Amino acid sequence: MTLDEIMWKLAELGSEQTKKTFINHGVQGTFFGVKVGDLKKLVKYVKKDQELALALYNTGNHDAMYLAGLSVNPKLMEKETLQEWVKQANWYMLAEYTVAGVAAESNFALELAREWIKSEEEMVAVCGWNTYANYLSITPDEKLDIEEIRNLLHQVETTIHEEKNRVRYVMNGFVISTGAYLTALHEEAIKVAEKIGNVHVNVGQTACKVPLATDYIKKIELRDKIGVKRKTCIC
Repeated sequence: MTLDEIMWKLAELGSEQTKKTFINHGVQGTFFGVKVGDLKKLVKYVKKDQELALALYNTGNHDAMYLAGLSVNPKLMEKETLQEWVKQANWYMLAEYTVAGVAAESNFALELAREWIKSEEEMVAVCGWNTYANYLSITPDEKLDIEEIRNLLHQVETTIHEEKNRVRYVMNGFVISTGAYLTALHEEAIKVAEKIGNVHVNVGQTACKVPLATDYIKKIELRDKIGVKRKTCIC
C-alpha cells in the first residue's frame, strides 16, 4: 500500500468515540481516532517498507505516527531520525509509547535515554525515562549498568513529586520496571516505591489512575515473574 492508501484507510477506520477518548486524554494535532487494535491490523502492509513507515510518522497525524512506531524496524533507525521523532511527539501517547518503544530497541537506546531524561521539555524527558524503562524490560541483566540505574532510582526518590506532570508518571513507571525486570535492584526498587508512595498526576478527563508502585511490583512478584524479560517493548 502507498502512503495515500494507508492514510485513506486510517480515515475509514477512525470513529467519533475513539476521537472523544483521545481528546479526553489530551491528543494534539490531527487525528482520525483509530483504535490501536485496528492500527495493528495495518502493520503487515507497512512493516517491510521502512521508508513508508518513516513517511507515516512525518505526516504529523497521530494515528499514522502511532502506526509508524508499530511498523518501523528499530535497528535501522538513525540517531538523527529518532531525535526528530522525539521533537514531533507532541503528547504523551507518542512520547511514552511510540518513540520510547522504538528508541529502546534501537542501537542508540542508552545514549538517547540519558540525553532525553535531562531535558527541560516535558515530552522529551518523558520519552527518556520510558526509553530506559523499556530498555530494562528487554535487556539481559548482565548488560545493564546497575550503578547508573541505582542512581536513577535515587533521583526518582528525591525529585519525583516536584517534576512535571507526565514526568512524574513515567518516573513511577521506571521504579516499577526496575523492580519487575532487574533482579539485582528488586529490593531497592521496592524501598524507593515505599518512599515515594502515591504519585499525583493530572490525567485529564479520564478514569486513568497512577499505579501504586509497591502494589504493582508485588503483583508481579506473586505471579513469579520478577526478572522475566519481554521479547519486545513496542506495543
